[in-house]
Amino acid sequence: MSSWWVNVFGHANPRINQRIKDQVDQLEHVMLAGFSHQPVVELSERLVALTPAGLERVFYTDNGSTGIEVALKMSFHYWRNSGRERKQRFVTLTNSYHGETVAAMSVGDVALFTDTYKPLLLDTFKVPSPDCYLRPEGVSWEEHSRQMFAHMEQTLAEHHQDIAAVIVEPLIQGAGGMRMYHPIYLKLLREACDRYEVHLIHDEIAVGFGRTGTMFACEQAGITPDFLCLSKALTGGYLPMAAVLTTDRLYQAFYDDYSTLRAFLHSHTYTGNPLACAAALATLDIFAEDNVIEANKALAARMASATAHLAGHPHVAEVRQTGMALAIEMVQDKPSRTAYPWQERRGLKVYQHALERGALLRPLGSVVYFLPPYCITEEQIDFLAAVASEGIDIATRDTVQVAMPSGLYPGFRDPG
Repeated sequence: MSSWWVNVFGHANPRINQRIKDQVDQLEHVMLAGFSHQPVVELSERLVALTPAGLERVFYTDNGSTGIEVALKMSFHYWRNSGRERKQRFVTLTNSYHGETVAAMSVGDVALFTDTYKPLLLDTFKVPSPDCYLRPEGVSWEEHSRQMFAHMEQTLAEHHQDIAAVIVEPLIQGAGGMRMYHPIYLKLLREACDRYEVHLIHDEIAVGFGRTGTMFACEQAGITPDFLCLSKALTGGYLPMAAVLTTDRLYQAFYDDYSTLRAFLHSHTYTGNPLACAAALATLDIFAEDNVIEANKALAARMASATAHLAGHPHVAEVRQTGMALAIEMVQDKPSRTAYPWQERRGLKVYQHALERGALLRPLGSVVYFLPPYCITEEQIDFLAAVASEGIDIATRDTVQVAMPSGLYPGFRDPG
């Protein structure tokens, strides 16, 4: 699971190590306010060149959650600067996850992470997810995603005057159980956001940098979001950093004389840290020099073939995959797709077996998933598939007796 989805080129990668070592002898940190430095200039130029056309400005922050906060605040503030102060609310998908700071939680919908803090959260519109696990039998991913877009269309039609932005995890809803959907949904959403004058925020913190099979998930829909939030793999998993890319049109709404007080007053102490920039630049070098996206196609195909037999398992409802992310959904009853009670913690049994075998498979509830670093070998993929198969057999063989920990409220659901 790539050390929480960040490590794409392995631990102690010599090329990333060397770039950081070289940088630490030049400049370790300087505030990115009234100052700049060579690594952040180079990284900004390269991110603009690498991402979809139209994303021309970069705002740095410290991690994924704060990157989401930046995008939400910037969208809200843009409409305020544009004289459209009614546009204050956000639209999100059910089962989504965007981080654990307050605004990021507000646009999420995984109860485990949000229920405790509901009194603190923003009031958002929640639209049913296009999650293709929920599609009726015989319906394709594309058809289901098209059908589910009707809910988003209705929400935008009825409330667009009050909506600042829609935020989505493109193609894969990660913490919600690695649920996946078709790129057509993103294409339809881009068109609708344009029609209704609403910003589109893509949270590619987990799925960017090759995870979905293309460098960025939005490429598969052929679109450019108004905000592209990046983190995790950005620095190869070495140092915390996030980048929020946006358009020059949005940037210009804040660029004015001081007396107008239109500036985007948001800052983090370690914004644009030179050491993190160095790690990110080395990571981008590896992507460029090693043809990583193309090489991943063979690894993704091996993941598919190594786990294909699990589709016939009596307690596996689905084996689904998007690029270098693969998920195996364990269920109590296959024909009805009845989920296991969360109290039984079936995924924990898989995790425990995997540790005994020398593998780290950290499930999401009853979902066992592979989200490996790109330096994994085909032999290692085969090993993980074998360990997962053994673990799933063990986890689904008998009823698991659970001793409930004290102090947990009835709705508690453990990701393990």
